Amino acid sequence: MDLIDAATTVRKGEELDVARIEEFIKDSIPGLEGSLKIHQFPKGHSNLTYLLTIGNKELVLRRPPFGRKAKSAHDMSREYRILKALRPVYQYCPEPLVYSEDETIMGSPFYIMQKIEGIILRRDFPEGLTLAPSETKELYLKVLEVQYELHTVDYVKIGLENLGKPNDYIMRQVTGWCERYKAALTPDAPGAEKVMDWLTEHMPPDSKKPGIIHNDFKLDNIVLDKSDPMNIVGVLDWEMATIGDPLMDLGSSLAYWIQNDDHPDMLAIRMMPTNAEGAPTRKELVKRYALLSGLEIAGFDFYYCFGLFRLAAIAQQIYYRYYHGQTKDERFKAMIIGVHVLVNAAQRTVAKSDS
Repeated sequence: MDLIDAATTVRKGEELDVARIEEFIKDSIPGLEGSLKIHQFPKGHSNLTYLLTIGNKELVLRRPPFGRKAKSAHDMSREYRILKALRPVYQYCPEPLVYSEDETIMGSPFYIMQKIEGIILRRDFPEGLTLAPSETKELYLKVLEVQYELHTVDYVKIGLENLGKPNDYIMRQVTGWCERYKAALTPDAPGAEKVMDWLTEHMPPDSKKPGIIHNDFKLDNIVLDKSDPMNIVGVLDWEMATIGDPLMDLGSSLAYWIQNDDHPDMLAIRMMPTNAEGAPTRKELVKRYALLSGLEIAGFDFYYCFGLFRLAAIAQQIYYRYYHGQTKDERFKAMIIGVHVLVNAAQRTVAKSDS
């Protein structure tokens, strides 16, 4: 049974110029021989990811989405620079190979990296992969430890001190995501005023231990060793990484962490096997993170609520592009359902915290 994520036919409207790319990579990366074939990884909702096969080599190309997009979003040079700096000290990064700003090749900047071969967990464990409950717990705690390891990297030492601004990070995140959500509202989206007001009124102080945060650290961005699924070999999708509060990163991760006692609506939008038998709960993960970091985490409602709202805002931004015809990707049509579910979950978190 093949457990590896397979690239498929390139989606209509997202095709690349094979001849131009083949010429570029043969000029830029030594030792490549043979004809280039391009396929596309079907998952993901932001930057586009392609599999380049040339001879017996497999590489991965990342580029921004087609269509209109925010000027500051989808910065390929920034993503490439993060990987270049992190790779020597954080073994889970893909190895970046070459970056190009030559828009005559495909109409946008892009970069190419080594492919990390392995298993990626989607909604449920793939057929052929069976873990005992104790193994599931062990693996998921390892995922948390890999996230904590990222937070402890000395970002000044590796030259990423200008990657982000840790001062007033929480305030800027809350303000920024509230503004983005409001700007992306469509007539069929929930207002979320109560959630935005609550987050604004309950902001904790800045972290005393800021670090590199991934901002999309979740199971389907984790690559497992195909010969030993208990071994983590990669972390993908670094486009939102910055310097900030590790607890905000954890809150964003736990917004994806749906467990069996959650509201049925949340279970319906579950994208990863976070409810598998043996999986630790959000509460257990927070407790484990506190033990690893030595941080006193008196309450986590703010960080979790922010994570839910931020995820709703991201989904709404994606849906906005579809609603206004800026993309024809049919996957985005159902995003509005997730927006409603996530805003409702954030409202329940607010109500529970205030009770």
